[in-house]
Amino acid sequence: MSSPAVLRHHAEQQFSEELAELSKADGMQRPPNWKLSPWAVRTYLCGGTLPNGFQISAKYIGNVRLIEIAVATLATDRALLLYGVPGTAKSWVSEHLAAAIAGDSTLLVQGTAGTDEGALRYGWNYARLLAEGPSEGALVVSPMLRAMKDGKIARVEELTRIPNDVQDTLITILSEKTLPIHELSSEVQARKGFNVIATSNNRDKGINELSSALTRRFNTVVLPVPDTLEQEVEIVQKRVAELGRALELPAEKPAIDEIRRVVTIFRELREGVTSDGATKVKSPSGTLSTAEAISVVNGGLAMAGYYGDGVMRGGDLAAGLTGAIVRDPVQDRLVWLEYLKTVVKEREGWKDLYRACMSIV
Repeated sequence: MSSPAVLRHHAEQQFSEELAELSKADGMQRPPNWKLSPWAVRTYLCGGTLPNGFQISAKYIGNVRLIEIAVATLATDRALLLYGVPGTAKSWVSEHLAAAIAGDSTLLVQGTAGTDEGALRYGWNYARLLAEGPSEGALVVSPMLRAMKDGKIARVEELTRIPNDVQDTLITILSEKTLPIHELSSEVQARKGFNVIATSNNRDKGINELSSALTRRFNTVVLPVPDTLEQEVEIVQKRVAELGRALELPAEKPAIDEIRRVVTIFRELREGVTSDGATKVKSPSGTLSTAEAISVVNGGLAMAGYYGDGVMRGGDLAAGLTGAIVRDPVQDRLVWLEYLKTVVKEREGWKDLYRACMSIV
């Protein structure tokens, strides 16, 4: 049983009631070893109302068709690659897909430059290996191997950060659905239900690009930035509310107008033009993703709660905004200053934010 003091529960724990209600209402055909049907998985990710009136919250706000393609891919023998700019909910979607399909989102390999083959295949308990020689007892089972044995979903985060020779370990696993264990003269064959979800962001392009052989084993779904301002505001508002409850921040729920200001600034700087199309602006070096907007608003809530009167205002957001935008202390600072003077200063009702940002930039 999970402790109430845990900062962040796994998706299958946090949304266990929704998953249970979906399972009861789910009369559709389920692929082998899936906890829910593809219809129910889509409903879990995108939200909806069940026949008994129970509300399923939306975990992903965006193009429903992309989620359908991702779910349909995982019902086949193809692995899924979620691709896009940083902060477009790739890891979030990956976790919730695994929770809904397998009831377990914890079989995770975090890709880094130091990830070795053992993280994707198996390792050894060297004390037992020296004492006993190669044996089942000395084998250290990786999340990938566990997923194969149990017929579950394995998740690989930041696939292109993993060295190419280690990446290619996946080729046999994805094509043959088998993992040879040469030291034991044996192999593990994947049970039905096994599949892999990998994530990668386009900022890593050119670091460790996937080989053509490995790319062919994946279906790629590109998760875009939110289409509209209102859609992005909704995402930020929802996630900030969830995080505020989890962190028990002593601040009032942020006004939608403050969230809209943050999202508007991020979108205009990302796109290089103001929302009315009247003024071109320079873009900073950072991505200014939705995830960063959530972080800025969350930081503003903390400032308002601990150092203010509990009501988030422009002054509480200024430091977070400046920190998110000014990554390069020279070039990005000039971009931010120009935007503040030509856009923020002239916008009705934004003088407080202008003054707060100018005082620290």
